[in-house]
Amino acid sequence: MFDGKFSTANSKPTNSLKLNKRVVPIILIALVLIILATSLFYEVPAGNIGVVLRFSAVDRVSFPGINIKLPFVERVVLMNVRTQKDEVQATAMSENLQVVTSLIAVNYHLDGSRAKDVFENVGADYANIIVAPAIQNTFKAVTAQFSAEELITKRDEVRFLAESELTKQLEPYFIIVENFNIVNFDFSSEYQQAIEAKQVAQQQVETSKQKLAQAEIDAQTVITEAKGQADAQKALNQTGALTPEYLQYLFLTKWNGILPQVMTSGNDMMIDISRFLSLPTEEP
Repeated sequence: MFDGKFSTANSKPTNSLKLNKRVVPIILIALVLIILATSLFYEVPAGNIGVVLRFSAVDRVSFPGINIKLPFVERVVLMNVRTQKDEVQATAMSENLQVVTSLIAVNYHLDGSRAKDVFENVGADYANIIVAPAIQNTFKAVTAQFSAEELITKRDEVRFLAESELTKQLEPYFIIVENFNIVNFDFSSEYQQAIEAKQVAQQQVETSKQKLAQAEIDAQTVITEAKGQADAQKALNQTGALTPEYLQYLFLTKWNGILPQVMTSGNDMMIDISRFLSLPTEEP
């Protein structure tokens, strides 16, 4: 009786131990499979190219979607191929030795087909290593070709030259420039005031030129009228009669633009012209 109770009590731990010996390996195998699965599969997000490294050496590239790599042997570095925007504060010297500060905005993107080459030669941080210094160099090179005033008056030309120069500098690194925009130009306050004063003076000169041109037109009109009057008077003196030309001249110089309401016919009869002017036109 005693022996039976003792054996029953000991059988429960034994069964639990056997159960644990079966469950634990299953759990361990499941964990290993999960780890292998997460190490085997990886995702490349849209707008990126995956550069696969095997023992730190570039092996291949992978495209957006689910991809496979060798666990613990290969790793993936993502390269952004979307359009990126950099805003850079740049300072340079103009042709007439004026300090110019500008905020520049550049849109660009990496050529995805050459992502492997860019990573091998530059690295994933190509924006800071290549793009930012190139923007500074471009701004300095182009600004030096213009005076401070021309940087304002020829802004579109400056922007076009800068975009072309930056494209040339980034092309060897397979970085494509989409747009180069000069947000603003800042000069010293003294020079800015000098530019504004010069612009005001130029505007005053243009206004004076316009007034002078109008005065010349008015003077020419007076001369023409005087000449016409002299010619008409000369014709009257020579012929002793009112010529048609002289009468026309008198009509044009004296007429106030209003038609007479009545006029006299050949037999001294008064004719009301307004009656005829107001009569409706009869259709044929």
